Amino acid sequence: MKNISHFLFTKSIGLYINLLSFIYLKKASQLAYAFFSEPRTGKLSKKNLPEILKETYPETFLHENQTFQTYTWKGNDTIILLVHGWESNASRWENILPYLKKSGSTIIALDGPAHGLSSGKEFSIPKYVELINVAVKKFQPQYLIGHSMGGKACLYYQSLYQNVAVQKMVILGSPSDFRIILNNYIALLSLNIKILKALEDHYLNHFKLQIDDFSGQLFASKIITKGLIAHDIDDTVVSFEEGKKIARSWKNSRFIETKGLGHSMHDEDLYNKIVRFLFEAE
Repeated sequence: MKNISHFLFTKSIGLYINLLSFIYLKKASQLAYAFFSEPRTGKLSKKNLPEILKETYPETFLHENQTFQTYTWKGNDTIILLVHGWESNASRWENILPYLKKSGSTIIALDGPAHGLSSGKEFSIPKYVELINVAVKKFQPQYLIGHSMGGKACLYYQSLYQNVAVQKMVILGSPSDFRIILNNYIALLSLNIKILKALEDHYLNHFKLQIDDFSGQLFASKIITKGLIAHDIDDTVVSFEEGKKIARSWKNSRFIETKGLGHSMHDEDLYNKIVRFLFEAE
């Protein structure tokens, strides 16, 4: 019953946007982008902060009239920056933290735009990368770990900035081609070609990006940093082939295929492989 209700809701929204596009295309495209870019879950409340984040030293930063939140588990001078994905927040790293802490490293997690305790309603990879850049300048991490859209944001960040201080990156369950994500959204709401074109124009006008160039495999092809990519063959959110695309393009990376972890990628064996990749001499 819940699935039927969700189906009817999404199709109703899509029908409304399609009808509106014939009368007021600008308003219709704005509405379509709002539904596409505004996360429904992942926000946090200071009053009900997850216990794992209460252990940290929190900091709030201002960037272009919006705030974003970081959380620090203090350790030594080795810094790891954790970058979560869509409709998530910094608490998603709770399971891997004990494994990373064994290294003695300082671990920092951030809340992406419109997630956790960070402000705003709109999430996009370019906006996320701006926050990552601020955090990297502040904390100067040697290692980046990103999950899902957070992993793609890490790829985009490093392809743009080519930060030689970042020694290694770990990318978990991340999508490659933005075209696939956009087409899935169009299909979900059954939106018409006018709305698709308007959304493509939005990314070109606001972010100076062609949709087909906004690709994880393209970003990865420009990165010389050492990388570890892991993707689960049972991932029903991001296709396993997406991870393979990134791996084929990233010359200085290795790929781990997992099974039974789904999109979350929570697993003791995987955590140990990540720690060995980051801290053992090769």
